[in-house]
Amino acid sequence: MSYCVNCGVELDVSLETCPLCNTPVINPNEIPYTRSTVPFPKEKGQVEVVKRKDLGILLTIVLVTTAVTCGLLNVLVFNGNLWSVLVAGVCMILWVLCIPFVIYPALNVYAALLFDGLSVGLYLHMITFLTESEGWYWGLALPITVLVTVLIELFALGIRKIPRSFLTTTLFVFIGTAVLCVGIELLIHRYQGNGLRLSWSAVVLTVCVIIIILLATLLSRRRLRDAVRRRLHF
Repeated sequence: MSYCVNCGVELDVSLETCPLCNTPVINPNEIPYTRSTVPFPKEKGQVEVVKRKDLGILLTIVLVTTAVTCGLLNVLVFNGNLWSVLVAGVCMILWVLCIPFVIYPALNVYAALLFDGLSVGLYLHMITFLTESEGWYWGLALPITVLVTVLIELFALGIRKIPRSFLTTTLFVFIGTAVLCVGIELLIHRYQGNGLRLSWSAVVLTVCVIIIILLATLLSRRRLRDAVRRRLHF
């Protein structure tokens, strides 16, 4: 049932105009919706992208300025010890870490990891300026740094050369954890002169070996591997 919007007379469904006042009969559902004003601009605003080169220059200036300023404060004001060496070392590590991301993105990943290890080793050597002896550095800190760097390099090589999945990545992590813990304990006992023996790292090694065997079995059995992936959703 419809009525004329002008005079209120009852209208038949087939009528296009009111028989009494000739007002056009319009179905509200057939009126096209048009908006007179647009609340948002048609074009999105564009912000100029910061170039990597400019960001690298800014980062270098900030880190160099921080190191130099702390060095001057150390020499002129707070000259009790060489604390500015630690600040300069941290700035150096931050700069090296940013090389593959900001300064030189084309740098090989293995070279970037090697530079990271070298920067950490150099920073630890800078700490020797604040200690009475360098024995801890050559006997313990440097060998551990070399061990960690080699393990990270091998981990990156395995991830890039072998088809990557959650299971293979987990396998590499547990292998690296076992080797790292055993290596650290052996280096500590060697530095202390207690001989090469295992104690706490043997527990870690046992747990890691069990998990490694489990993961290797899953990776070697396709049906078992697919069943685990479906149930664990990865």
